[in-house]
Amino acid sequence: MSGAQRSHRQVVGSLFRAHYPWLCLYLRRHLHDAASVEDIAAETFAQLLEAPALSAIREPRALLTTVAQRLLYQRWRRADLERRHAQQVEIDFATSPEVLAQLTQTLNRLDHSLQRLPDKVRSTFLLARIDGLTYPQIAAELGISQRSVSAYMTRTQALCDRHSANQFLQDKRSA
Repeated sequence: MSGAQRSHRQVVGSLFRAHYPWLCLYLRRHLHDAASVEDIAAETFAQLLEAPALSAIREPRALLTTVAQRLLYQRWRRADLERRHAQQVEIDFATSPEVLAQLTQTLNRLDHSLQRLPDKVRSTFLLARIDGLTYPQIAAELGISQRSVSAYMTRTQALCDRHSANQFLQDKRSA
């Protein structure tokens, strides 16, 4: 481990020791489940570890709340996506645990694939599908052209189509 990496880890470690309890209190206002609070707080610091070396941070709590808030939004968007998808395929959760398990697996694979996309591509997809924004609104929100929005949506739609095709093939094999 290089000196810069060690220094970066020490900075994040000191941030953790100084601000972890405060961040958990902050998150408890948004989440009522203690395990979810701890997951989001831990993931916040894990993302800081993965980030490029942090220079002097003037407002550590502002940085932590920004990262944690993004993680909360991702969680809420995913939950919303799961609810909407469940409504679209008209799943009765009480009577079909197998279908629910398959849906959850498919959504997990899709989420994993979406996480590997560049930020603007993923954000474009989420703003369109979850938030219901139009292409011009997305372009303004992300500071990109409408042509880029269209290209990003085509890219993510192809990804979704591949997941649907893979799920169809898996369903055929198991039938």
